[in-house]
Amino acid sequence: MQFMRPRHRLFTAGIEVIAASRADRWLRNLARGLGIVLMFHHVRPRRDVAFAPNELLEITPEFLITVLAELRREGFDIIPIAAVPDRLRSNRRSRPFAVLTFDDGYRDNVEHAWPILKRFGAPWTIYVTTEFAGGRGQLWWLELEQAIARLDRIVISRNGEPLSLPSRTPNEKQDAFHAVYRQLRAGPMERLRTVTADLASQAGIISNCLAAEFCLSWDELRDLAREPDVTIGAHTLSHPVLAKLDTTAAAREIADSKTLLERRLGRPVRHFAYPFGDRLSAGAREFRLVRDSGFETAVTSRPGHLFSNHTDYLHSLPRVSINGLFQTRAALRTLFSGVPFLLWNRGRVAEIET
Repeated sequence: MQFMRPRHRLFTAGIEVIAASRADRWLRNLARGLGIVLMFHHVRPRRDVAFAPNELLEITPEFLITVLAELRREGFDIIPIAAVPDRLRSNRRSRPFAVLTFDDGYRDNVEHAWPILKRFGAPWTIYVTTEFAGGRGQLWWLELEQAIARLDRIVISRNGEPLSLPSRTPNEKQDAFHAVYRQLRAGPMERLRTVTADLASQAGIISNCLAAEFCLSWDELRDLAREPDVTIGAHTLSHPVLAKLDTTAAAREIADSKTLLERRLGRPVRHFAYPFGDRLSAGAREFRLVRDSGFETAVTSRPGHLFSNHTDYLHSLPRVSINGLFQTRAALRTLFSGVPFLLWNRGRVAEIET
């Protein structure tokens, strides 16, 4: 069941208005950049469950086929992330380009996405969190989902006082998830991890076991690294909100993830994705740390197309999220046109992050 928060309903309405007015056609030449970096997470068959608060992070294999077919129909070249700097410098406008990126290192990317990508001859990048590859990291957003799915009431502390939320019906569970998620994201990383681990324990879920269930192991990644159409990038050691860490800890998460991946895979790792990647998660300090660690590119989750002036900002590239709540051709055409980002940026074709 799809449960849409107000901002998702607003986005749906925006897609409908842009599609109905055909603004994605008549504004495309103004709004569309030289290329786009698409952001995916899970690719797997649709789950028939009433409570799925993380469903925005997953698309079906059938919709991935639609994505690739629509890119082909719209004339996009699908290129590897390593080719982006040269394409930006060339300022080629004859054909736009698209880059396919998958965050976190989920096993379903290989099981369900890769056969489709092979069929289309599409290169792709997977950004790996090294603790997940080791089977010991904390996928806390999945822990939170699974805990709330099992519990009838959620009790946590808020400003020293207990916050008690009913969690019996699907709607109550959705409300509880979003209330807890917002509060935890606003606080320190240690509290976020402690609270979700505690809720998981109450629900009989063993914290830190989800990584082994859902994420590619080192052995699987080594096999994947041999494939010429696959680029493996870094996504930190433990998937923290980097902006919440002190500089030493943030630098370690970035640089050590590169070093560890290179040692375990036996090849250079030149590309990085910021966990969460929004304005509150990564900024000028993080961009500098990534650049100083020797990465050639780094991607955020800030929305937008790529333009020639992004050549000077290769460590803060925007991406276009393929959201599991909007699995329609109309949504794709709108996103690929660049029109929503023209509106988002108040008439500026690109919002450059420094």
